[in-house]
Amino acid sequence: MSSTYAACAEHVRRLHSAIRQLEAQSRLLQLPLLAGREWFELLERKLLPQMTDDAFLVVAVVGGTNIGKSVIFNHLAGCRASATSPFASGTKHPVCLVPPDFAARHDLKSVFRGFELHEWSQADAALEDHAEHRLFWRTSDATPSNLLILDTPDIDGDVRVNWERADNIRRCADVLVAVLTQQKYNDAAVKQFFRKAAEEDKAVLIIFNQVLIPDDESFWPIWLRTFCQETGVQPEFVYVAPADRRAAEENRLPFYVDNQASGGWQPSEAGGSSGVGLGGMTSSARQTTEPCSLKDDISALHFREIKLRTLRGSLQSVLNPESGLPAYLAEIERRSAEFQSASQLLSAHQLSESKDWPLMPNSVVVQEVRLWWQQQREGWTKKVHDFYNAIGSGMLKPFSMLRNRLQGKRTLPLEQYRQREWQTVLDTVESVYERLRWFAELGNPLLQPRLEKLLGGKSRVELLELLKTRHDLTDLEHEIRDLVGLEMDGFRKDSPQTFQFMKWIDHGAAAVRPVTSVCLFVTGFGPAGHAVHQVAASTALQFAVDIAGGTVSAVAGESAISGAAATSAGVFEARFRRLHARFAAKRASWLARMLKEHLFGDLPDELQAATLVPQSETFQTVRETMGLLESSL
Repeated sequence: MSSTYAACAEHVRRLHSAIRQLEAQSRLLQLPLLAGREWFELLERKLLPQMTDDAFLVVAVVGGTNIGKSVIFNHLAGCRASATSPFASGTKHPVCLVPPDFAARHDLKSVFRGFELHEWSQADAALEDHAEHRLFWRTSDATPSNLLILDTPDIDGDVRVNWERADNIRRCADVLVAVLTQQKYNDAAVKQFFRKAAEEDKAVLIIFNQVLIPDDESFWPIWLRTFCQETGVQPEFVYVAPADRRAAEENRLPFYVDNQASGGWQPSEAGGSSGVGLGGMTSSARQTTEPCSLKDDISALHFREIKLRTLRGSLQSVLNPESGLPAYLAEIERRSAEFQSASQLLSAHQLSESKDWPLMPNSVVVQEVRLWWQQQREGWTKKVHDFYNAIGSGMLKPFSMLRNRLQGKRTLPLEQYRQREWQTVLDTVESVYERLRWFAELGNPLLQPRLEKLLGGKSRVELLELLKTRHDLTDLEHEIRDLVGLEMDGFRKDSPQTFQFMKWIDHGAAAVRPVTSVCLFVTGFGPAGHAVHQVAASTALQFAVDIAGGTVSAVAGESAISGAAATSAGVFEARFRRLHARFAAKRASWLARMLKEHLFGDLPDELQAATLVPQSETFQTVRETMGLLESSL
């Protein structure tokens, strides 16, 4: 075996493995299975098992109903190996003769993929009906060492399973012995079968059986010409067998070759031959009065050349741009593009996106910033602020109780936010369902069945009940506190000078706080004045309050803040605004996650994964290996 042949065999094995992986990855694309595709069946049933170091030929006797295929097979076998019948549709399962020790050197199961192999002990075993695709085999001492000979079911019968079995045999075979008669040479099913064989460049031997000699000698050449022209078959040999039932049953049927029978065919280019070529191929110079040995002619075939020819033909079918592997890759790319459009149309983020997500009240955020700042204080500064904050809170309680009694208990800002957020959830869910109904009505073949399943599954009421339960259980105070902590820690890390400046201001406020507190009481501000001082004493809170009010000024006045302080306020303002945006995005993401988990499921991820198949490593491996095989041709 040449190095080129060995390399080609390795490419075929690699290609088959990669295609199997690609098929598994492409299941999301909902493409038809590879099994049953002609090019894939050739790859798996012909190329993969037969590109081995030890070349052998698979010779299959094929043809229509009740034309004597088993008779021809028995003549090749040299004995009555297969049962014959004068009635139609005799052979139900293929039968095979193998040379001695062949099964020990080769894996018959890999040669005949798709069949259940059974050792053949009774001649009529192949006549029994079985739903399974069975193949009966036995060893024959008369069979050449590199030859497998098969009898096959009808290729034109009423039983469709026979067609499938015959197709499988055609893919496995290197040489087809085409048995034709006056009734079957122009049969549509027969011609369709041999068109496929011609496309795969199979070596074909034609036998016109049951011919009336000499009455039909002027007719069968016309039958031959019609058959070859309409199928594209270029036969290696053409034989004529007479209609002689007794001779057929006794395995002594003569086979004749008539070189002049093909009339209108062009002469062979081989010089000095008295024979007429069939499609450019030379046949032996014999007359109809000289019977020949069909078995000897087949044994004399050049195994390696025919093997390479039929493997090359099968490989060309696999690589056919219109009907082979390239078409399959193009199909994947087209379907992936369709999924890309569907994925963009049904993006979970776009569906659940809300541009009007409510912002957390400034008072809540300011309070959390104040609490964070209090945790940063140390030493005497912390003691002073904690002491006066405790006094102030105690003095404010009676006033808060009096206000609640006169004006009614007010809803806390955090609860107000929860109510506004729940309304946003309701509006978003309503919008999602409206878009889903609209997408379903568009009739997208990829989305429609999935969307109908979404809309017809868990009801909207059940979904809203679940969202309401989860929303009520959400600890909003804890979430805003965690986010403030992360943002302020980032502020301290990213702007250390600003942070130190604010700490310096806070130290100064602690130093003057006892004095300002006494002054407030003396001037009559009392507890209200102390509340004002609570705000002014914390520099971090001071900036937050000013920003929330739309100004960047200190409580003590513009003159109290230097240029450096104004810069610090700008930095803090940016952090404050980003904190609001991040919290709103976090809450919107919570709703998106809930919808994905309880409404969309894995659909968005599946759509996205399907779009990436043509970019996968497996897809590229298939394309590269296909290119190597194309070069080898």
